[in-house]
Amino acid sequence: MKILVTGGIGFIGSHTCVELLEDGFDVVVVDNLINSKPEVINSIEKITGKKITFYKEDLRNKKVLEEIFEKEKFDAVIHFAGLKAVGESVEKPLMYFDNNLISTIYLLETMQKYNVNKFIFSSSATVYGAAKEMPLTEDSPLGVLNPYGRTKLMIEEMLSDLSASNKNMEITILRYFNPVGAHESGLIGEDPNGIPNNLMPIITNVASGKLDKLKVFGNDYPTKDGTGIRDYIHVVDLAKGHIAALNYIKPGVSIYNLGTGKGYSVLEMIKTFEEVNNTKVNFVYDKRRPGDIAECYADPSKAKKELKWEAKKDIDSMCSDAYKYFKNSR
Repeated sequence: MKILVTGGIGFIGSHTCVELLEDGFDVVVVDNLINSKPEVINSIEKITGKKITFYKEDLRNKKVLEEIFEKEKFDAVIHFAGLKAVGESVEKPLMYFDNNLISTIYLLETMQKYNVNKFIFSSSATVYGAAKEMPLTEDSPLGVLNPYGRTKLMIEEMLSDLSASNKNMEITILRYFNPVGAHESGLIGEDPNGIPNNLMPIITNVASGKLDKLKVFGNDYPTKDGTGIRDYIHVVDLAKGHIAALNYIKPGVSIYNLGTGKGYSVLEMIKTFEEVNNTKVNFVYDKRRPGDIAECYADPSKAKKELKWEAKKDIDSMCSDAYKYFKNSR
């Protein structure tokens, strides 16, 4: 099978490309490199010993997108491409709607034109909003707190409507929780352009001395240590979830949580990182951020039952692999 991976040079996309190649799929990547680096292509090929076809293009260039579909003859699409910084989305909502929604519409239109019906969408636990009951199941109430999350929910709704109009479509929506870690080779990992927004890249930058300190937003939540609890999942486990979804995909829309089912606090992540990497992470407490909730973790039982997938890697691996990649990449 030949798979189009949009945003395939990014953090989750690159790890999924590795798993696809190692499972014998042909991989074609379209990525505009806004938040990724071209060197990642070489790293993917070094890990797997296989070549990928790469197009540096924006999905909103529909003419070029159609030319790629005409040439490559895809069997399925895995769609990662999109802007993803929550804070930036609050400051620049129109940019997020333009980028994330228009690119997806053009991609789906092109798929229909070329009769490509298998589609896996990279969604997010942000679609659950400020949920009050944990763990979160796929049937938990939906609601969003920021424009980034709204684009994910709008695309989910778009896919539901598309499926209703086109019975040939086979759509799987994967709701990620908090991906961290890196490939065990240390060759690919999370390396955002500019100032990092996510917890683990900030921790690695502080541990290395590149940043002075980590701000822990809130120490007065009703949790075991007062800091926010999240379901952190190793990116390699997450990538394998896409292979499981691709192998199981069926007509209609299927939705799965990809998480570990366990919650770790920010302080637990910091302390574990310090222990497994024998280093120090300086941090200070800051006030809560608007929209943040006390805890968020998945019920991944549906993915285990239907996709035969479950997360295998523990918090120690998440922390050690992340730091190994960070040191290797500097």
